[in-house]
Amino acid sequence: MAILGSLIGIIALICAIWVIYNVLVNNKGLSTAAKVIWVICAVLFSIITAIVYFLIGRKR
Repeated sequence: MAILGSLIGIIALICAIWVIYNVLVNNKGLSTAAKVIWVICAVLFSIITAIVYFLIGRKR
């Protein structure tokens, strides 16, 4: 069970880093407030935020 928790933690960390990187580097069209909201959500709800960002947040 500890391995599963560690694996989920690593996946959550990777998701948070991916969202933060994409918001700050690749998504220049967002306002500063929107970037701050995405980053806060990525830190608090990393996996869910990554899924939502992938579906609606990225530039097409």
